[in-house]
Amino acid sequence: MAKTRLACLLTLLSTHCYISVLAVVLKTSNDSPWTDEFDRVELSCLIESISTTNPRIEWKKISSDGPSYVYYDKKISGALENRAVIREPATLLITNATRSDTAKYRCEVTAAQDLKSFDEIVIDLVVRVKPVVPKCSVPKSVPFGKSAELSCVEEEGFPKSQYQWFKNREEIPDDPKTSVKFFNSSYTLNAETGTLKFVAVRKEDAGDYYCRAKNDAGYAECPAQNMEVYDIDVVGIILGVLVVVVVLLCITAGICCAYKRGFFSSQKQTGNNYKVPAKGDGVDYVRTEDEGDFRHKSSFVI
Repeated sequence: MAKTRLACLLTLLSTHCYISVLAVVLKTSNDSPWTDEFDRVELSCLIESISTTNPRIEWKKISSDGPSYVYYDKKISGALENRAVIREPATLLITNATRSDTAKYRCEVTAAQDLKSFDEIVIDLVVRVKPVVPKCSVPKSVPFGKSAELSCVEEEGFPKSQYQWFKNREEIPDDPKTSVKFFNSSYTLNAETGTLKFVAVRKEDAGDYYCRAKNDAGYAECPAQNMEVYDIDVVGIILGVLVVVVVLLCITAGICCAYKRGFFSSQKQTGNNYKVPAKGDGVDYVRTEDEGDFRHKSSFVI
C-alpha cells in the first residue's frame, strides 16, 4: 500500500515537472516602477521557464485608446523609438522617460514549442514630474476686519501638487490653533486647492506671503508678495461727505442769488426798436420808406 502511494506521488511530481518544463512562465522584479521625468527606468520581464529556443516577445502600451505596440518584430516602435532598448531576454529599458510614458505596459511571450505556449505580465509605470513655479495671487491691501483670499495654482506637476503657504518665511499650519503665532488668526487652508482664506483679517496678518507646490518629484515656490492691512477711517469719510454737501449748498445758493440780481437775464436790442418822441404842438412826424427815419411836417394852426 505504501509503495502504491509513493508511486502515485512520484508520478504526479514527474508530471508536474514535465508540464512546468514545457510551459512558458513570466515574472517581474517590480510591477509598479516609477521614475522622475528624463531619467531611465527598467520594466522587468523575466522568463522563469521556457522550452522554446526562439520565443516571440512583444511589448504593448495600454491606454484609453487601446493597446499599441512598443516592441514588435524585434524593433522598438511608437513613442519609445530611439528612447528604449530590450535587455535580453525580454526586459524593456526606457533611457529617457517623459510624462507621456505614464501608463500600463504588457509583456507578452509566445513559445510555440511549449505546452503552455503563452504568458503575459502587466507593469504599471509612473513618471513623476516636478512642479513648475505656481501662480500666486495675494491682495495688496485689505481693510481691517474684512475677508481675504489668497490663491496658488500649479498644473504641470505629476502626481498632482499639494500646497503649502508661508508668511514671512514661516510655514502656515493647516490649523491656526496648533501654533502660538497663528493662534488668533481666523483662516482656512486647503492643501488640495491651494487657497488660503481669512474670515476677518487682523493687523498681525499683514506680511509677505508665498506658496510652495510640491509632490514626490520635488517642489517649486512663487515669489513673496506683501499683504497690507489698514484701518477704515470712518471719521474721515464722514467729514469728506460733509465737505461735499457744504460745497454743493454754497454753489446752489450762489446760483440763486445770481438769478435774483439778473445776471442771467437777457434783453435784445434791434434797429427796429424806436421810442416815438412826444408830439409837439403843430408838428406831425411821419416816416418815409426811403429815409428809414422820421421827418416832421409843419402844420400851422392859427
